[in-house]
Amino acid sequence: MAAIEVPVTRWLVTGAAGAVGTDVVAVLSMYGEDVVACDRKALDVTSAESVQEVLDREEPDIVVNCAAYTAVDAAEDDEETAFLVNADGPDLLARWCVDRGARIVHVSTDYVFAGRASTPYDEDTPVAPRSAYGRSKAAGERAVLSSGADAFVVRTAWIYGGVGGNFVKTMAKLATERETVSVVDDQVGAPTWSLHLARGLVALGASNAPPGIYHCTSAGEASWFVFARAVFAELGLDPARVEPTTTAAFPRPAPRPAYSVLSDRRWRAAGLPEMAHWRDALHEAFIAVGEELAGQ
Repeated sequence: MAAIEVPVTRWLVTGAAGAVGTDVVAVLSMYGEDVVACDRKALDVTSAESVQEVLDREEPDIVVNCAAYTAVDAAEDDEETAFLVNADGPDLLARWCVDRGARIVHVSTDYVFAGRASTPYDEDTPVAPRSAYGRSKAAGERAVLSSGADAFVVRTAWIYGGVGGNFVKTMAKLATERETVSVVDDQVGAPTWSLHLARGLVALGASNAPPGIYHCTSAGEASWFVFARAVFAELGLDPARVEPTTTAAFPRPAPRPAYSVLSDRRWRAAGLPEMAHWRDALHEAFIAVGEELAGQ
């Protein structure tokens, strides 16, 4: 993606220790922006007192909410905590933004959809989450969009990066432990590098695009099986060591979307930077943070 010209603004990033938050802070710093990075210790989005105190002190023009409860399976037995972080937290942040005339960029997920489609989900498609995690994220979207704030809700999917655990790192680890690895071939999405997503979030936050819902993922689509074979190729390993299997062979507490490709119709209409194809992005990610992705 090309460099983005953004005006100097005071940004506050929640969830700044996570994969997306870390990269958002890095992108803003690279652009010379005034950025306040808040991890969970610095700002607890579930606490009205913490949100009020920190935001009042820092007075951001734009809040980028990357804080999230992302333990998809654990949420099935702990939906209350998922809602505290993914719904109540965004609500508190958005209400502060309304009061202070600030903008909020809130990161959401493909899990708000049922995952039974066969063509990319449009931004206007009604949500129909099938998991506790998806329900909590859908509730967060509603809170932000109904708050009256100058708000962007950005859905993304299949994120990987140098920080934190993710599918790419799992494949790299399994490659050192097993001769072959079985990966599901009946779940399709768009693998998205956290750095490219971060650049998109900053571009949107600094833009004159109309408020509302946007989708930001890498271009193209792949199954987890195809993605895994690409990871092996980037590691210099034989992709044939990855073998296809089905979702039914790996039952999980939370249902996984069979199809979660997201349309970027509104993103393109707003003239925002084009996202790279997922395969090109993966290659670029290995050049940039390959050691981290390979667990070295």
